[in-house]
Amino acid sequence: MQPTTLAQILVNGPSKGPAVIGDSPDLALTYEDLIDQTERLAGRMRAAGLQAGDPVAVVLPNGPAFVTIILALMRAGLVAAPFNSSFTTNELRTLLNDLQPRAIIVDDTSAAVVHGAAGTDVPVWTVSVDASGVVSVSGLAQSSRRVPESPAPDDPALLLYTSGTTGLPKGVPLCHANVLRSALGIAAHYALTPADRSLVVVPMHHGHGLIGATLSTLVSGGAVVAPPRFSASQFWTQFRKHEVTWYTAVPTVHQVLLLRADGDGAPDHGARFIRSCSAELATTVRQKVEQRFGAPVVVAYGMTEAAHQVASNPLPPRERKAGTVGFATGVEIGIIDEAGARLGPQRTGEVVVHGPTVMRGYRNNPAATAAAFSNGWLRTGDIGVLDDDGYLALIGRIKDMINRGGEKISPTEIDNVLLSDPDVADAATFGVPDSKYGEEVWAAVVLRGDTDAAALQALSRSQLAAFKVPSVIRIVPAIPKNPMGKVDRRALAAMFVS
Repeated sequence: MQPTTLAQILVNGPSKGPAVIGDSPDLALTYEDLIDQTERLAGRMRAAGLQAGDPVAVVLPNGPAFVTIILALMRAGLVAAPFNSSFTTNELRTLLNDLQPRAIIVDDTSAAVVHGAAGTDVPVWTVSVDASGVVSVSGLAQSSRRVPESPAPDDPALLLYTSGTTGLPKGVPLCHANVLRSALGIAAHYALTPADRSLVVVPMHHGHGLIGATLSTLVSGGAVVAPPRFSASQFWTQFRKHEVTWYTAVPTVHQVLLLRADGDGAPDHGARFIRSCSAELATTVRQKVEQRFGAPVVVAYGMTEAAHQVASNPLPPRERKAGTVGFATGVEIGIIDEAGARLGPQRTGEVVVHGPTVMRGYRNNPAATAAAFSNGWLRTGDIGVLDDDGYLALIGRIKDMINRGGEKISPTEIDNVLLSDPDVADAATFGVPDSKYGEEVWAAVVLRGDTDAAALQALSRSQLAAFKVPSVIRIVPAIPKNPMGKVDRRALAAMFVS
């Protein structure tokens, strides 16, 4: 039976098989358990006076409780708005002021949420999980009523917030059909089955962790292994213990696991595949991950406004093209010029997306919504090019492109050259103001071996046109990144330019 809404997302799960496996503490919820719990909690939420379409903030770490609460909210016809559990009081207050939730669901460590909600009459409900995996929510009456019929496909299900790198975070409403089509498409693209187990190491409050890793696994009948947070030292222990078959992560996680692999006794086989998304994965890093861990790495491309995945390289034996994020999955991808005209293959321009997973618009932000669409297509803000086979290569963010004397330079291209040096652990290129050229090319690198700025400039000159070679290369202890692992080039430039 094919589900039509997220309220029915568990229908393909084996009734006795594990659905969500916790770690710290160890516990497992079967599909039967998860269905029973979501029905019970959904009834109690509606009995508490919440109405269909009401938004509810969820501030929980990854784990069985997070999954159970999100599914219960969806089953009740409510709108789940997951927040980063590490946010400060001020950050949470900003989001709560925008969301205006009817309730806030937290764990017992969320003091910041309590302070953030101070002065409001919004109830704060606390989640606990007993040794058998039963999820309870204090503040909800123990009595419940029969849950109404499942919501419709076009009813709102999730409200995810963008990272806000260009200003305040924007709310992205996604309906049941948006999210379900995305999860089903991801499961189909990677041929997920009940035999698969995903180790979730990215936050579930983002589309990558919630849709890309968790819901895609559940719609396939597989099991989600959900520790509260990513721990590099525990990763391979968890991987072996729970017989994990795949994981998806941002490039930073892959690089950390690669650096620690020998010391941690990482296996050289066992994963069916490894997925990378949410930021650029350098080709050299992808190759090293494949060689060390003995599994194909598939690079994907996603965005919150399109319910996560919009493109991905395929699994073998189909061709995985280096330097690309694969072809469209469940949507159409186009390229447009500055006037909004569609461009053909091999032409560079802005990437646009159209399809059933795309949001209708930002929450309470008509100006941002108008700017986000061009002739009905979602503008991604990314510069890219499609080849003749439909594979998409990303060149960089429009806002990150460096304009040196009229030459438009992609920082990603230079990053990849610097990362090809085995003594470089991480690298990021950025533009700085220059009186002669308008902008000049600078780069920052994190070293793990014996090289220096002069050697890296020589490497750049051997592979890049002269105007692309960084005029300055700074050695730094770390590259600033946002919570999803994307380089924050503006913050990087601010470190050196006052």
